[in-house]
Amino acid sequence: MNQNLVIMLHGVGSNGDDLAPLGQLWKKTLSNTQFISPNAPFPFEYGPGYEWFGLTGVTEHNRAQRVKDAREAFDRTLNQLVGDWGFSDRLDRVAFVGFSQGSIMALDAVVSGRWPIAAVVAFSGRLSSPTPLTPLTDIPLLLIHGEEDPVIPPSESTLAAEILQGEGFNVTTIIQPHLGHTVSAEGAQIAGRFLAQALATEE
Repeated sequence: MNQNLVIMLHGVGSNGDDLAPLGQLWKKTLSNTQFISPNAPFPFEYGPGYEWFGLTGVTEHNRAQRVKDAREAFDRTLNQLVGDWGFSDRLDRVAFVGFSQGSIMALDAVVSGRWPIAAVVAFSGRLSSPTPLTPLTDIPLLLIHGEEDPVIPPSESTLAAEILQGEGFNVTTIIQPHLGHTVSAEGAQIAGRFLAQALATEE
C-alpha cells in the first residue's frame, strides 16, 4: 500500500491530464506515493476543460465568495478520491499540488481549516479565501511563481506568503525570473524535493 497520496489540482479550462506528468517525474523520488490528477467538478464555461469555480463576472470583490461557494464541490470531489485510495484517516500523508485556479483552491483548503494535510505546493496562484482565516495546523507551503506571469501577477504569491506566515504557516516562496504562467522544469524539481521532505517518514 502506498504511504502517501499527492492530489494535483489543474488550472481553469484544463483537465487532470495537464498535471499528470508531474506525478511521473516525482515518482522517481517518491516511489511509495500515489499521484492522482482529477478533473475539476464543473465544465469550463468557455470551451473544453473544467473549472473549480466560474470566471464569468468575477472581480477582486467577489472572488472570495466564489471560492467559498466552490468548497462543497471541491470537498466532495476530494473526499471521494481520498476515500477511494484509503487515506480518509491518514490526511497527514496527503499533499495538494495546485496550478493557478487549482492553487487558489488548494490554499483555501488549508487556510479554512478544512483539510489538515501534510503540505501544499501552489504554482502561479493567489490567496483568495474569505476572511477571517481559520487554519488548524502549521502546514508547510511552497509558493512558486513566474516573474513575468501575465495572468496572475507574482506579487499575489508574495502577498499570500506574508499573510500565511502571519497565520503560522511555514511558507517558502520562489519567484522564478523570465517565467510566465506555467510550471518550469526547475520549479517541478524544487517542488519534488519539497514534497519528498514534507512526506518523509521515519525508517
